[in-house]
Amino acid sequence: MAQDFLVELGTEELPPKALRRLMEAFANGIEQGLDKQGLPYSSVCAYTAPRRLAVIVSDLAEETPSKTISVWGPPVRVAFKDGVATKAAEAFARKNGIAIGDLRDCVANDGKQDKLFCRQTTGGEDTTTLLGGIVTAALDGLPIPKRMRWGARREEFVRPVHWLLMLFGNQVVDTEVLGLRSGNSTRGHRFHCNRELAVHSASDYLSLLKDDGYVIADFAQRRDMIRAQVTAEAERVNGVAVIEDDLLDEVTALVEWPVALTGRFEERFLKVPAEALVSSMKEHQKYFHVVDEDGILLPFFITVANIESRDPAQVIHGNERVIRPRLADAAFFFETDKKTSLEARREKLRHIVFQQKLGSIYDKTERLASLAAGIADATGASRDLAARAARLCKSDLVTDMVFEFADMQGIAGYHYAENDGEPLEVAKAMYEHYMPKFAGDQLPQSPTGTVLALADRLDTLVGIFGIGQPPSGSRDPFALRRASLGVIRLLVEKKLDLDLRTLLELARDNYPRTALGSFQSVVDDTLHYILERFRARYEDQGVPAEIFMSVAARNLSRPLDIDNRVQAVHAFSRLPEAQALAAANKRVSNILAKLERDVPASVDESLLQEEAEKALFAAISDAQRQVVPLYRQSLYTEGLAGLAGLRDSVDTFFDDVMVMTDNQKLRDNRLALLTQLRALFLEVADISLLVPAK
Repeated sequence: MAQDFLVELGTEELPPKALRRLMEAFANGIEQGLDKQGLPYSSVCAYTAPRRLAVIVSDLAEETPSKTISVWGPPVRVAFKDGVATKAAEAFARKNGIAIGDLRDCVANDGKQDKLFCRQTTGGEDTTTLLGGIVTAALDGLPIPKRMRWGARREEFVRPVHWLLMLFGNQVVDTEVLGLRSGNSTRGHRFHCNRELAVHSASDYLSLLKDDGYVIADFAQRRDMIRAQVTAEAERVNGVAVIEDDLLDEVTALVEWPVALTGRFEERFLKVPAEALVSSMKEHQKYFHVVDEDGILLPFFITVANIESRDPAQVIHGNERVIRPRLADAAFFFETDKKTSLEARREKLRHIVFQQKLGSIYDKTERLASLAAGIADATGASRDLAARAARLCKSDLVTDMVFEFADMQGIAGYHYAENDGEPLEVAKAMYEHYMPKFAGDQLPQSPTGTVLALADRLDTLVGIFGIGQPPSGSRDPFALRRASLGVIRLLVEKKLDLDLRTLLELARDNYPRTALGSFQSVVDDTLHYILERFRARYEDQGVPAEIFMSVAARNLSRPLDIDNRVQAVHAFSRLPEAQALAAANKRVSNILAKLERDVPASVDESLLQEEAEKALFAAISDAQRQVVPLYRQSLYTEGLAGLAGLRDSVDTFFDDVMVMTDNQKLRDNRLALLTQLRALFLEVADISLLVPAK
């Protein structure tokens, strides 16, 4: 027989940004506990609202499965000495509940020798006796960085707990969790239904909470309701609601009975950068903003209340009163900041430490000016614009706007640069140099923004590696992993065929030699670190590690060129001829590695005796004429595809020709032939590394 199992833990309001993660972890923990006990079930569903975590397990078996297992003990010759049971035999008897006198009857042959043996029946435990421990273990395993105690209680959880509902079928599970005795009651909405509700079975749970308790316990359903309501409210004012997933999840975690309402703010605030208004509405008030069909901000916001008010106009009015002073602050900061230019603010950067050993933010901007100018020369961007943008790019850090709205850095700089009359290219670079901010984020569009984004990351990487503080484990205070991936994306996706080693040397040379403890090795260390992130990036994209390693064997340092080669080798590896040619390259590599002297540089055609080696020589000659021009144009994919036709000639050569013949001239000539074969592939990568390790 099977029954549905329901558990709900009632709490004070749980942390909204962690609610969804806690729900999923709670369900996973219960699922793992059931699996560990071998208990069959059909499904596990998780539910949550601000004051509850709940899980329903459908068709859970009433007892653990029974099974008989064979238990082997020590050999008889070890179990008995002179007819007396030894300590080994006593331990076997004690472990399996067998009387010492009955051990003589517990002997069987395992096919090699006689041993003590018995059969044990396990399972058959009542599920209800296990559920308390399973729930406790699931709660203990929740990702809670800091647990709390309340009152005089010893139990710890992320928030105080108030009730525990545990039903198996229609029976209460008799257990205690976090100091609470389980029962069959839940509680409704804090305001609409502030009382206990009796739950008679898991199938009643969701409908009872919704119909009587004013609680939508299904997180996904509540999320969809909010999305639909917010969308409809925006359409009502001829706008489009901007619904970002992170804000939607957070609002879903804040309400049990969502009701979307539209408020309005004064149009005069639209003179303030829209990003500041959105930041204030989103971060402080959890409002959704509204734009027109062109994406221009409208003077409306949508809030999601947790009550169904009899007078919604009062709720709207209250929210409008709350948001008005925040928007007024943003407007005040913006107007005040515009009175001082970004250039004039630079002196204040001298008092902001970038890193104790590496100087101030002002010092960083001076290094960036030199580095950005050098990169601009290499990319064709304007040297003067790059240097100007570099000197100003951090000035908005000392504005009131950024002090109040940290996520406005760069964006504020753009608006203030425009106000100061700086070139548009410089203004764009103010916010573009922070791109990409995260995985998948867009890249800078302007040449100056691209150059400055590279310079900023390279300066930080070289500086922090130079003082011996690379990332370790989960510790990465300067976000060097993200900076490395940003450098790679900028060079590869913007098609900048620059040598990363050269760029790192430029960055290093802008530091005083005394500032970097490892001035000589910092370029190699930083380059190695960035290329390791490159390898990890390919693995995330599903490119096998050996593909990247085959290219890395060439010790290259131009990321765009590396990417071209990786894509080419990846395409080649999927050809039917790839593994045979990789194995042949591996064989050639092993042969050449054992030689104690150099191989002749060219093949003497007159020494070719076997038809197979003549055919391979002809095939290699044809391939050289075909692929070398392709390699010169970095058309590696086409080049390697052209080499696939060598497979038959290579296979026949190794089948019919003795390479290491006693005749030294013939041997050297054949080795020269194989060296030419390998060189054709090594122009792109060491494809011998594509052969799986044994």
